[in-house]
Amino acid sequence: MATRNLTRVHRKANQSYKANGTKSYVYLLNKYKFSPTKPGPYFLGAKVQQMGKCGIGSLFGGEAHLQQGVLQKRSGIEAQSEEVTAEDQQNDSLYLCPVTIGSPAQVLNLNFDTGSADTWVFSTLLSQSTITAGHNVFDPKKSKSFKGTSGSSWRIAYGDGSSASGSVGTDNITIGGLTVENQSIELARTLSPQFISGVGDGLLGLGFGSINTVTPKPVATPVENMIAQSDIPKTSELFTAYLGSYKDENDVDRGASFYTFGYIDEIALGGQTPWYCPIDNSNGFWQFKSITASVGSKKIIRAGNTAIADTGTTLALVDDALCAAIYDAIPGARYDRDQQGYLFPSNTTLDKLPVVSFDVGGKEFAVQKEDLAFASAGKNMTYGGIQSRGDLPFDILGDTWLKGIYAIFDQGNKRFGAVVRVDLTQDPSVPV
Repeated sequence: MATRNLTRVHRKANQSYKANGTKSYVYLLNKYKFSPTKPGPYFLGAKVQQMGKCGIGSLFGGEAHLQQGVLQKRSGIEAQSEEVTAEDQQNDSLYLCPVTIGSPAQVLNLNFDTGSADTWVFSTLLSQSTITAGHNVFDPKKSKSFKGTSGSSWRIAYGDGSSASGSVGTDNITIGGLTVENQSIELARTLSPQFISGVGDGLLGLGFGSINTVTPKPVATPVENMIAQSDIPKTSELFTAYLGSYKDENDVDRGASFYTFGYIDEIALGGQTPWYCPIDNSNGFWQFKSITASVGSKKIIRAGNTAIADTGTTLALVDDALCAAIYDAIPGARYDRDQQGYLFPSNTTLDKLPVVSFDVGGKEFAVQKEDLAFASAGKNMTYGGIQSRGDLPFDILGDTWLKGIYAIFDQGNKRFGAVVRVDLTQDPSVPV
């Protein structure tokens, strides 16, 4: 058993983050590789990729390969498209958490993501220009406890062709006063511009290890190691997420935002008893049944529907019919194909916004009205926090929904729990 001193892991606001609805949506197209079902500039298509020798001076011509599922952007010229660049999207790292790695400790600010099972960091293996791009960088040579893992590598690839990859090693990491020994850490050796332009220093995966990308053998996630090493109590093999907002700084909790590992925060519960439902982790996600939704007084039946809770996503994505029902209930709302999302007037008052709720295995939990507004869309319009999931077969419930609950990710019992997050005031203003 490693060092154990269970405390809150506070999320720090990313001061460089500027909410942009379309860029966050494009990030999700990349992350989950789904095809949009609503019109807009971004789509998944095919791209011819040259393999082997080609071009002037090559002895042989190589081979052309048609790569499917490539994220592309329609250009201003009819029937033509162009590649999606770092400028078209943004890493959804609105909040970051400090994690210490190695001996002596090196502090990196990571994005905690329940939609991923990779724990990767910026490292000194990267090029000098990348190292000096404003990130904290882990130097394995300065850690006495670091051990390289011979023959192992990792690679994350997205729909636009961007990727992150590198080598693997083990070291001790400390999260909220809890030290996990010999945690596998994926050291970035190459990063596409989409990763470099972000502010965080890497990612800490809180999904299930079955979707870890390390080869030839996937590695355990930090929470899986906490359980295996008895770092957290047998009765509390879980972590929790309490995702606050700057809009709540005048509330009782002052907009607190934190994670806990190995215990449930009684103050965050607020005297409530958590509602639990079983999860299906066969796809590596925190996935549960979500067969109803409500928009105001209207109950919508969604037979066979499921949803995943994703702390690495700012938006919430649902099917087109539910999206339409939500924005039909907001006066002046409309779909904008240029921004590839639903917008509504920025001066919409709270009484004109519907209460939108999603089912969690038999009980619905609502989106806070203030979180229906995600970002300015210009011309006195706001980009909505709930958008189309395209052809994805499940909902993605990110921060837009998670900020309305205290979420309990009970890995030991394979269940997801929630209580309503008490927020006495609502601020529908557009995030700046």
